[in-house]
Amino acid sequence: MKSINSINSINSINSTNGADNTADAQRVVVIGGTSGVGFAVAQAAAAQGSNVVVASSNQDRVDLAVKKIGDQAEGIVLDVADEAAIVAFFDRVGEFDHLVYTAGEPLLLKPLADLGAEESRAFFERRFWGALLAAKYATPKLRPGGSITLTSGAFATRPVPGALLGASITAAVEGVTRALALELAPLRVNAVRLGAIRTELWDSTVPDPEAFLQAQGSVLPVQRVGTADEAASAYLYLLDNGYATGTVLTLDGGAALS
Repeated sequence: MKSINSINSINSINSTNGADNTADAQRVVVIGGTSGVGFAVAQAAAAQGSNVVVASSNQDRVDLAVKKIGDQAEGIVLDVADEAAIVAFFDRVGEFDHLVYTAGEPLLLKPLADLGAEESRAFFERRFWGALLAAKYATPKLRPGGSITLTSGAFATRPVPGALLGASITAAVEGVTRALALELAPLRVNAVRLGAIRTELWDSTVPDPEAFLQAQGSVLPVQRVGTADEAASAYLYLLDNGYATGTVLTLDGGAALS
């Protein structure tokens, strides 16, 4: 597998020689890649020389993400709650090198007594079942040396009252990561366990996003929440490191220590 970090030098050589470097670039698919951490991953991968495919359920967001990333990006609308659509998506994508899954609805923070069955199932549909089905149908399309990177969260190990669904889903994703790393070997499967990251996700999750993020950051050893770019670097590390599999990489500003 070519190192993603090495592609800059490859592309520089090809550009100098006037050669077409398209065949040398890796291809990274980011489901959830039109906003927040997913977009940061897609943008960073493209900046390092990869061709990227970004997918989400909203055509306008897909178009805007592709425009921002530039010529190395392709965008496809995808409803990850629709299994047939996931199958068709990967048939359209064809062969590629790495899958990153960051898709999910805004966090649902409610105590058990207030949770409805329908809304709970819908939350699992995209964050858990969507990720599992994406892994299933991506696997035959991944080239040798490829990888799948899923997304977990700090609630998996440090839940708070009202975060029952978030804790359940993130813990399940981490279990799937370890199981698939064995089942799909030598294909690599990893996950990133994110703490509080400053993205637009919080705009529709809490009443006062800025106050919430300030409060979250103030109790961390680093004294702030993370950025989407910092989160993206964790995903790119797992894509690039051919020795990493079954790994849940924690990026939480030291929250696990407090």
